[in-house]
Amino acid sequence: MRIRVAKLITVVVVVLNLIVLYCIWSLFSENEDRQGIEQNIALASTPSPLTLKSIENSLTVIIRKFESFENDITKTVASVLSILPNASVLIVSDILPYPPLGISKKAKNVKIISVQFHLGQSNEERNSLYHIRTKYVLFIPDSTRILSENSLLSMVFELKRQPQNVVAAPVSSTKTVQCLNINLNIREWFIQYDLTDNELCDAVRGRHALLVESETLKKLPEALMLPFPDAFYIQTTAKDIKVKLLQSVLFTNGSPLFKSHHAQWKLQQLEHSRQRQMFQKMGLKKVVREIGTVEWYGCNRDVPRCFGTVVNDMPQYLWEGKWTPPCCLAGLRQTARHVFAHLDRAGVRYWLEGGSLLGAMRAADILPWDYDVDIGMFHEDIDRCPWLQRARTQPVVDDDGYVWEKAAEGDFFRVQFSRVNHLHVDIFPFYLRNGTMTKDTWFPTHKQDREFPVHFLHPIANIDFIGQKVPAPNNIRDFLEFKFGKGVIENPQYPDPQQIKYSTGEVALSKTNN
Repeated sequence: MRIRVAKLITVVVVVLNLIVLYCIWSLFSENEDRQGIEQNIALASTPSPLTLKSIENSLTVIIRKFESFENDITKTVASVLSILPNASVLIVSDILPYPPLGISKKAKNVKIISVQFHLGQSNEERNSLYHIRTKYVLFIPDSTRILSENSLLSMVFELKRQPQNVVAAPVSSTKTVQCLNINLNIREWFIQYDLTDNELCDAVRGRHALLVESETLKKLPEALMLPFPDAFYIQTTAKDIKVKLLQSVLFTNGSPLFKSHHAQWKLQQLEHSRQRQMFQKMGLKKVVREIGTVEWYGCNRDVPRCFGTVVNDMPQYLWEGKWTPPCCLAGLRQTARHVFAHLDRAGVRYWLEGGSLLGAMRAADILPWDYDVDIGMFHEDIDRCPWLQRARTQPVVDDDGYVWEKAAEGDFFRVQFSRVNHLHVDIFPFYLRNGTMTKDTWFPTHKQDREFPVHFLHPIANIDFIGQKVPAPNNIRDFLEFKFGKGVIENPQYPDPQQIKYSTGEVALSKTNN
């Protein structure tokens, strides 16, 4: 009996051991399967390795930034071909470079493209994008050397991660390469640059190479416009395309250029000229640099205003989806301050009228799409101001160069910014008749141009306008709603809403990046 019990216990122990061993084996098997699955997933998600050969076949190298009078093009091209012997290299110039660049005719994969109009060429021949047959384009400035194939591999790998953007890499570390954000407002003709510590930004300042997908270039209106890449970055900002700045130095400088004072002066003159042409072509008239300086590329007192004769109270820029150019607004403010000062000195009773009063009520400034400043005055006060008195018979230029004249359109006065620039302030003389302020000239297209009760001028109040206190009717809201209609302050409209409706969004017209 004892032997049977002992045998039974032994059998039970053996069975239990077998069960334990099976459980341990199952556990290890499950872990190995899980690890194998994870490894397969990881392998599937790992991008295929980049090789120099694959890059060479999918890359076009473009040299756009160089000068004909002094360059290092020959050695720069040789540097590229030493790493990428079969890559396509394009040297793009506005005119055929002279003196000739000295590129060997044996280099069949190197082309010099002049975008200048030529009767003997087709549009395709001088279209740089037509010559790009690869997925990627690498832009390098003149006198650049590629350090190694790893430089290109790093950039391509980064661009594969964010194909919707572009990738930049510094050339040498001797000078600072900076990332910039761009505040671009096309509607208001304005651009502002700001420094940023972020590696993903809108533009890069300093010598650098640039890698981009060729499809991205086709989205831009003129991708290779000079100065490059300044013009390129403005266009990419308008399309919400970012640039990723790599911190590692992947390229180095070649032969030193522009060592003489004359060459430096010549280069500086060319760069200034190209900047001006670029901003004028893009319709950007006010430029605020990252250091805070302001540059103007519009009109001033010595040249005509930025727009021509206004037809039906709708300036041309409104049809282009834009507002009054900032240089014109600055000229209007300057002219208005000058007129206010003279009328105040002479004791003339005047007040803001029409759209100018509406702009003052909304934002203490001229309406952002307005093209003149309107004021009313008491007719009997004309003789108090010598310049108005003299302007009755013929135009007169005052001591500061402003032109006072009787308007050709009717019985009112006009003060112009200068003889050449006809930005102006209109002065409408009103007189009292049966308790109503009226005048002798009316504009049928201006629905707000109407008589009004004299009580709005007793007393005359004031309002903030263009940085100073300016006379205005009392009960301004009632006055404006009497002239324009209910809700006019809160509901902006263009002069002819039947033609162009005002939209608070107008996203396509402005692009702001902070």
